[in-house]
Amino acid sequence: MSENIYGIMAEFDTPTQLVDAAVKVRDAGYTKTDGFSPFPLHDIDEALGIKRSVLPYLILTGGITGLLSALGLVYFVHVIDYPIIVGGRGHFSLPAFIPPMFELTILFAAFTAVFGMLFLNGLPSPYHPVFNIPRFALASREKFFLLIESRDPLYDYEKVRTFMESLSPQEVFDVPE
Repeated sequence: MSENIYGIMAEFDTPTQLVDAAVKVRDAGYTKTDGFSPFPLHDIDEALGIKRSVLPYLILTGGITGLLSALGLVYFVHVIDYPIIVGGRGHFSLPAFIPPMFELTILFAAFTAVFGMLFLNGLPSPYHPVFNIPRFALASREKFFLLIESRDPLYDYEKVRTFMESLSPQEVFDVPE
């Protein structure tokens, strides 16, 4: 049975119980874990040992790429490809180029944010093994769940199940694949 198990999940009644259990799970050395809550819990990332995302750096890179692309585009068009003097200004008039540079900066940063978030979150993912547990439907309403995946390096079915039961959950579930 333990070969077809995605992990072991515990159900808790309060967010405090979930965060306290997550701290104990992290302190026990488990790394492939996840917490599920009906609303955002700001302490759960730290409690599970989740590191900060690289998404802000990706967005900054996307914005800088957009800025440099726009600068290169307007330079090419107005200086190299079609040099026309308009209103007595030189070919490369930076104040006139600020609006398109701003627009491409925002556009590239926004696309990087959306697609980076989707990629880093592993979306779209219409199926997850936790959906096989009927009580997991309560995760969107009133219950809190903590999962230790079977691909964790410290995973041993009996030890993990005993450990999860020692956290005083309402119930402990085996999550099938």
